[in-house]
Amino acid sequence: MRRRWVKVLVITVVVLAVLFTAADRVAVHYADKEAAQLAEEKYGYGNTTDGHLDVSIEGFPFLTQLAGESFGHVALTASRFSIDTTSNIQGGYLHIDRLHLDLRDVRVTSLTARSAEANLATGTMTLSYEELSGVLTRLAGHGGPLQVSRAPGSNGQAARVKVSGTAGGTALDATGTLLAQGTELSLTVPGVERAGMVWRVGLPEGVGFEAARATADGVEISLVGHQVRLGSSRFGT
Repeated sequence: MRRRWVKVLVITVVVLAVLFTAADRVAVHYADKEAAQLAEEKYGYGNTTDGHLDVSIEGFPFLTQLAGESFGHVALTASRFSIDTTSNIQGGYLHIDRLHLDLRDVRVTSLTARSAEANLATGTMTLSYEELSGVLTRLAGHGGPLQVSRAPGSNGQAARVKVSGTAGGTALDATGTLLAQGTELSLTVPGVERAGMVWRVGLPEGVGFEAARATADGVEISLVGHQVRLGSSRFGT
């Protein structure tokens, strides 16, 4: 009789554990979708038809973290979303290839306002040479397509890129600079008219660009932030 009681108890515990795990995963899936929707609304991620946005609340159990309104790690990944120049110049749009943010020690500050604060944020953002070539060609206005590729050397927040092609009827072989400062990007190329446009990236308040470097596949920009406010403003200003 005792063995049977122990067996029933074990089965009950296992069933309850499975049900709790299932409920926990359903809850975190719903929370991930809600957080992704909020990020899209506040920061403009996922604003293209081929874009993708994913928010993942890490750690188990989720329900325990929810009850304490505190989460150890939240990861956000957005790809192929579009940003425009600060002057909204025609043809000045730029697609961001990928943005990834790791938010640590996230604490809910207001459930009604759907806002939170992260103790630390780190991440990377990548721009493909194909997209940089496209926007530079559009901004140049005259001549053939311009090609952006890797150039040796980066200095802190400035990545050096090689630009070749034809601009204003003149053959071009120059080295440009992509500067990532604060939440803004600017691309400067000698000999290219209107190549000094500035783009602003929607980032949570407190997150900014730390460094930029040209890689084989594109420009990679690192990001960092402390005491980061989430959902409180659109562009962190």
